[in-house]
Amino acid sequence: MTQMEIARKGQISDAVKIVAAKEKRSTEFIRRRVADGRIVIPANINHTQLSPCGIGRELFTKINANIGNSAVASCGKAERSKLEIACRYGADTVMDLSTGGDLGAIRRNLLANCTIPLGTVPIYEVVARFGGENFGEKEILQVISEQAEQGVDYMTIHSGLLSKHVPLALKRKLGIVSRGGALLAAWMEKHKKENPFYTAFDKILDICRQYDVTLSLGDGLRPGCLADSSDAAQFAELRTLGELVDRCRKAGVQAMVEGPGHVPLNEIRMNMLKERKLCGDAPFYILGPVVTDCAPGYDHFTAGAGGMLGAFYGAAMLCYVTPKEHLGLPNPDDVRAGVVAFKIAAHAADVALKKPGARAQDDAISDARQNFDWEAQFANSIDPARARELREEALRESSSASAHDGKYCTMCGPDFCSVRLSAKLKNLLKR
Repeated sequence: MTQMEIARKGQISDAVKIVAAKEKRSTEFIRRRVADGRIVIPANINHTQLSPCGIGRELFTKINANIGNSAVASCGKAERSKLEIACRYGADTVMDLSTGGDLGAIRRNLLANCTIPLGTVPIYEVVARFGGENFGEKEILQVISEQAEQGVDYMTIHSGLLSKHVPLALKRKLGIVSRGGALLAAWMEKHKKENPFYTAFDKILDICRQYDVTLSLGDGLRPGCLADSSDAAQFAELRTLGELVDRCRKAGVQAMVEGPGHVPLNEIRMNMLKERKLCGDAPFYILGPVVTDCAPGYDHFTAGAGGMLGAFYGAAMLCYVTPKEHLGLPNPDDVRAGVVAFKIAAHAADVALKKPGARAQDDAISDARQNFDWEAQFANSIDPARARELREEALRESSSASAHDGKYCTMCGPDFCSVRLSAKLKNLLKR
């Protein structure tokens, strides 16, 4: 049985127990939400290294890190390194988006060393193996079945992009920016047929139910620039995704919904609420969103800002964006920067939403700052290594690094340190 089916029978699975402990919630709360589809626990029965996590807007906001090679860059060894970095800096899930080389071998290597849920986009392997035009339902089901058997925990499939939606998208400034969406739109135009991921949806559900693969219903028509945000094409697909969520739930298959890419700040709340209404409060997994188009090289900031607001208004998981977005394939340093930026965004939203224990880390680091306990500050940082590195750099540049036992930072120096002055005032008031 899938996690959803187990929960509907009133039973508490081991995965539910683990998620409840991580989330500081009761097992019964998690069970009920899994049963009704508002929480998903991506946990393929064949992923033996997995430590399950729950994804839902009432839980801590999760972040996903995309890794994977391209047909022209990177290799399996490099992607393994990116996986290790993503896990080290706090990614809750990873997606292997590889499109070149032996995709099965790359995926097996990642799964064997991955303790967090791993997702894929099957259309990439379908096209890599069979070409952009020479595939149909048979090839799609073959790839999905093979990936499920390997242990993939969740899969992005673009089943909501229908042939009638394509003309709407082609009126845009940037058209279709999703790789999967563009590939399927081209296939539909070539064959004059409906999206095979849609026509084969019931068969896909059968495979997912067998292995308990969570479906991530992809937004093949997500906007790729601010000029295209919140348009007719985006919301036409979203309505279809809502219908597919219902079909998933009736089949006992867990499902989440993917959300928009480029959205101005003032439209984020509306987008989050619209998905909740149309898709039955299925967990919303959003890319960013990127809130301005003119900052290439800094899109982990522009998307992190959008992700923070998106999570505050109900997104359950944020797909990270790296500094290389729109520019090239991320390297390990880019992965680290993206993960850290989105951990900050997710954490800030959780604090604002007053989720259980969310502020504990902030309070701990504030206590450490008051006591000039640098080690405790590092330990409670989202990126401890970076905090330590910058502190050591500052001390090397200081002319009096050893003065006052390090009880100041080189921004203020010992005589202008407000924390030192506040401590003195507190001591005076105690007398």
